[in-house]
Formats: sequence, C-alpha cells, structure tokens
Amino acid sequence: MNNKLALKDEILLTIDKPARYIGNEVNMVRKNPEAVKIRVAFAFPDVYEIGMSHLGIQILYHQFNLRNDVYCERVYSPWPDLHKIMKEQQIPLFALETQDPIKDFDFLCMTLQYELCYPNILQILDLGGIPLKSANRTDHMPIVIGGGPCAYNPEPIADFFDIFYIGEGETVYDDLFDLYEQMKEDGSYSRQNFLHEAAKIPGLYVPSLYEVSYKEDGTIACFQPVYEDIPTVIHRQVVENMSESVYPDKPLVPFIKVTQDRVVLEIQRGCIRGCRFCQAGMVYRPTREKDVERLKKLAYQMLKSTGHEEISLSSLSSSDYSQLQELVTFLIEEFKGKGVNISLPSLRIDAFSLDVMGKVQDIKKSSLTFAPEAGSQRLRDVINKGLTEEVILQGSALAFEGGWTRVKLYFMLGHPTETEEDIRGIAELSNKIAATFFDTVPKEKRVNGRVQIVTSTSFFVPKPFTPFQWAPQCTKEEFVEKAYLTRKAISEQLNQKSIKYNWHEADVSVLEGVLARGDRKLSQVLLYVYNKGCFYDAWSEYFHNDVWMEAFEACGLDPDFYSHRERPLDEILPWDFLDCGVSRAFLEREWQKAKNETISPNCKQACQGCGAARFGCGICVEPRG
Repeated sequence: MNNKLALKDEILLTIDKPARYIGNEVNMVRKNPEAVKIRVAFAFPDVYEIGMSHLGIQILYHQFNLRNDVYCERVYSPWPDLHKIMKEQQIPLFALETQDPIKDFDFLCMTLQYELCYPNILQILDLGGIPLKSANRTDHMPIVIGGGPCAYNPEPIADFFDIFYIGEGETVYDDLFDLYEQMKEDGSYSRQNFLHEAAKIPGLYVPSLYEVSYKEDGTIACFQPVYEDIPTVIHRQVVENMSESVYPDKPLVPFIKVTQDRVVLEIQRGCIRGCRFCQAGMVYRPTREKDVERLKKLAYQMLKSTGHEEISLSSLSSSDYSQLQELVTFLIEEFKGKGVNISLPSLRIDAFSLDVMGKVQDIKKSSLTFAPEAGSQRLRDVINKGLTEEVILQGSALAFEGGWTRVKLYFMLGHPTETEEDIRGIAELSNKIAATFFDTVPKEKRVNGRVQIVTSTSFFVPKPFTPFQWAPQCTKEEFVEKAYLTRKAISEQLNQKSIKYNWHEADVSVLEGVLARGDRKLSQVLLYVYNKGCFYDAWSEYFHNDVWMEAFEACGLDPDFYSHRERPLDEILPWDFLDCGVSRAFLEREWQKAKNETISPNCKQACQGCGAARFGCGICVEPRG
C-alpha cells in the first residue's frame, strides 16, 4: 500500500468523496518510479466517477504498463471543492498511483471524449503547474498529448497540446516512447527536436508544426506543414486484428460507485449501419469483431479478478456481432446462479434481440430502449437510420408480449430538412407504441394498468467526418421552439398519460456544435472562460452560457459562423488535413443522398465504397451476408 498521500488528512476530511484522490484501488499497477525510463500521467478531464468508467484509458493503462520501462499512472479532474483548496494552498496536481506531481512526468496524455470537457483540460494543466499553451513549455516539462473522438477536430484546442494522437491508441505509442528514450539516451533530446521527429510517426499530429491562414470571410485559405519532411495529411491509426489486441484482464476496481460499475467486454469495434449524423459510426470503420473464444476467456478472467456482479458487452451495435448468441449462451450457463448480470446495450429491437434480452434480464424490472432518432419515415431515410415504423411497432409488440412495460425512446431534434410534420411524428410514434401495448396485452395481465413510454429528445450537433459535417445547426431559439412543438404534440395524443417527455438543454448543444466544428481561433475563447472560472461545463450546475457568450464577444468571434451556416463543399474545413479512413467523396455522396431522402444499405448488405477497405481488415475483407 502506498502510504504517501499528496493531500493531508484535514483536507481529505473536508472534501466530497476523498476516495477519488487516494489511489490504491484493486488491480492498481505498482512500480518503482526510479526503475523506469518513462513516466506517463494519463488524464481524463472530468471527475473520477466518469473517468474510471472509460474503457479506452483502461486499455492504454494496461498496455503502457506491460512495458517494463514505462510507468503509467492516472489523473482525473479535481472536483470544484478540492480545486479551490489546491489553488489556495498551491498544491500541485498529482497522479493517483505514486501521488507525485504530474509536472515531473515525461508525458501527460488526455482522452478527449466530449467538447464540453475542454475547460477541464486547462484546469488539469493549470493545477499541474504546466503552462497552458504548448509554445510556453520548456524541455523539462511533460509532452502533452490528446487523443479520442474529439481529436478528429483538434483545432479549437491546438494551442494547448504538443501532440494529438489520431485514431486507435494501441498502434504507435510504442514507437513514440522508443523515440523518446533514444533521444534522451543519445543526448539529442530537446522539446522541439522531439516534436519534429514525432510528427513523422504515422497518426501523430503536432499542431505547432502546421500553419493556417484565413480568407477575409473567416474561412480557411491554406493549411500546411512548416517543414517538408512531415506529412501534409495525418492518417488515422487502426487496430487491424481485434482478437489479438491488448485488453485488460485485471481492470481497476474503484472504492466508490462509478458510472459504469461493471466489467466491460468489448466485442467488436466499428458499426455497419451508416447513420449520417453519427461520428463514431464513420471514424471507427471498418467493423472488426473479436474472436468469441477470446471473449469467453476474458469474461471469466475479468469477473474473477474484479468481483463485479455485472458484465456489459460493449459495441456500437451489439446485434451485429456474428457470435452474439454463442457468447450470451456461454455467459448465462457459465455464471448461472453466481449473481452475475449481463448487460446488452445498443441492441436492435427484433425477435432475436428480444429473445436474448429475455434470457439475461429480469424483465419485470427492466426497461427497453429504442432509438428511432426521427419521428417520421421521411426523416429516418434522410439520416439513414434503416428503421421503419413497422419494425418499431412489431418490436414493441414482441416486447410487450414478453413482459416489458417500460419503453425508452430516443429522438434527435434539428436534423437537416426537418419539418413540423417530422416533429409531430415523434409524438405520434410514441402514441402508437403506447397503443400497441393496449392492443397486445390483455387487461388482466397489465401491471399497474398501463405502459410507461419515456420519450427523450436531444439536439442535433453536426460532427466532423460525417455526411452532415456541412449541415447548418439550429439556433438556440429554433431548438427551444422544436422542443415546445414536441411537448405540445405529445399533450394532444390519445395516450398522453402514458408518455413522459424529457429534452436536452439547447444552449449546451449549440456550444457543442461550435466547439465540434471550430478552428484555432477558439483557443482564446477557452482561455477566456477558464480565466473567468469556468470548468466542469459538461455538468449543468457548472455551465454558464452567459460567460461563454461574453467570451465570444470579447474575442470578436461569432458562434453562428461556426454552427448556424451551411458550409459549401468547396470550403476548406478545419479538419481536412486529417484522413480518418472514410473518404471525402463518400461523405459528399451521402450528404447528397440525405438531401434526396435516399437510404444506403449497411456494410453487410453492400459495400458503399466509403474508403475503409484500404485498411484491409474487418467487414471489408470478410464474406458478406
């Protein structure tokens, strides 16, 4: 046990959930820091409970620590109560394993999962005693690396990072660490030299080595490297063989309840579906499965090493995993009577999936989730959802026959081409599902007499590397009006008493849209809001939209420029220098198909020529059908 703590007892006794900051969790990696050549602090820029639930960090924590010469430790954003104390008492931010200050490490890596965590990036740097801007760091300071979904448009935060890792983290980190060790040993290391050489490693983007110029209208005129020996296009990194990739068989077990308090088993990566609003469905192509025998072994090892009572099968679309039936049957039989629950998120609602869920859930207690995303068939075709009303209602009927009485429905407001009729369709579909319950379940078998339909709407945010990356986003006022129309339409339905309606905050979605498609100019906005005390903006109680709007005005930037206008196809987008594997030509074709209300088949039905075949793996090289 590490008895050295960075925080004194009197501090730990005054703050909320001190277990966030003491380390020593089950399966924590222990090494002698003096015996390694590289120390890595891996940060999740949000609270411990969120960060500890993130699978990507668990994988890379395990991978890095497999190296004898590397010690990887964890860092999470201090909660506001501790943040205040650390600032007042000048306590440097520390890693959990050794409790050492992160400014003394060789690398500080951060995963970037959502745009509203950006101010927390600055919080970690600030509390860590590391200059916020890359340009102000010296040779003796950590190399700051960002990766994850938001790295597919790194430009709004480019000033704060030394390197961005584009793609899946399992591939080239070893090359980067080897380069660092070599340069340290032969005496050629300087921050500038290292970054120049790192920029030559595939998938690594060093923003300080690229220059951007703008036209008078604010759009990008040119984006190019400052040296001839570094690439003009950065290619995404892909794990070609998921079955042989590293995966933690002894994941960390927190002392306190976290968001995902269970074993997570990644069954595949990627998605065949091609929803046009979904960034993950595009940038994780091609779909690659893990061998079912490896998954069986991992499931047993992980449950044994953690003591968790639930195992979740992780995938963007679990129903599409070809060996799902075999895996679920194994888990049921292996852990029957041992108090282990099986969680199956992201399932399609069909007879097969309902049969599977009926086997693994206590159906009297669980709810069922549909994600139609749009209320009308026309709009579902626009977004390429591949889901008809007939299928939704058939699935609902099967579910009600099976004993489910609570259904969650997820929709998105503000899709391109959306009309008032499409919005009314959300209420009408919710009503039809409620009616299906009353038509399907005899009166004497109804629990509490009625079904509960929980209809939730979020707001559409256009994301890079999707067919909708050129689409305009609604204004806050338009979003609010759409939510009002949805609520009004639900109140007019025959089964309105069975329907509960929830909606997302509009101003948060607009800001997310600005940050998702922004350029380097936005770094000054982020500095402004952080200096005004903003962080934890992903938490509604700490989100201050007025400060953000004040920041845009102070910096002379118009949020509507980034979010509300439709971008022409010939405009240079801030992320155009990245190659995620999906070609621009494919995205343009899908954007035109959306405007024509034309659907595209999924990857198993027919190849759409998206460009991911160049990786030579997964669904692209496997038999279809």
